[in-house]
Amino acid sequence: MLEISCLKFIDELSSKAAVPGGGGAAALVGSIGVALGSMVGNLTVGKEKYSDVEEDIRILLKKSEALIMRLNQLVQKDAAVFEPLAKAYKMPMTTTEERAEKERVLQECLVAAAKVPLAIAECCLEGIRLLDQYARKGSRMAVSDAGVGVIMLKSAIQGSKLNVLINLKMMKNEELKTEIKNKLNTIETEGLKLADQVYRYVEEQLCC
Repeated sequence: MLEISCLKFIDELSSKAAVPGGGGAAALVGSIGVALGSMVGNLTVGKEKYSDVEEDIRILLKKSEALIMRLNQLVQKDAAVFEPLAKAYKMPMTTTEERAEKERVLQECLVAAAKVPLAIAECCLEGIRLLDQYARKGSRMAVSDAGVGVIMLKSAIQGSKLNVLINLKMMKNEELKTEIKNKLNTIETEGLKLADQVYRYVEEQLCC
């Protein structure tokens, strides 16, 4: 999915094609948000002024690299789990057997389709934690980029939440549904609160 050009991705996103969709877009936005943190880190290492935090920044860069890779994988994973769900909705339901089989397949697909955006939200929360450190320890010349990255990660969490909820709506496993909802709410509460704190910090650094 990410091997095509940005223009091609946007073109496909805007079309009536089943994929990519909102989940993949959220993962991509999250990946870009983390990448902005990495940029801050790379602009910090090697600078004498920041020698006291250089080792911290190098650790952050390794974590960011792994997180970007994971989010990129989730762009593809979101497309992979949505396609069978789209097919399940179109399954015949003329007979009792067909209706039962459609429901069985649909429920399986809904679980997979809900868990991927949940994973995206988890990654974005981790990204916000990293951006918090980049903003506070990284080059002052790039602090605005850390702020932009945090905004993107916050949006990606909120977008992921919507993609989880739309799949939970028809899910019949109430125990799993509650478990996913609780996890999602925890991620959203922490993520949005921290993102707003980092954004305010960055804004304060830029005020003249």
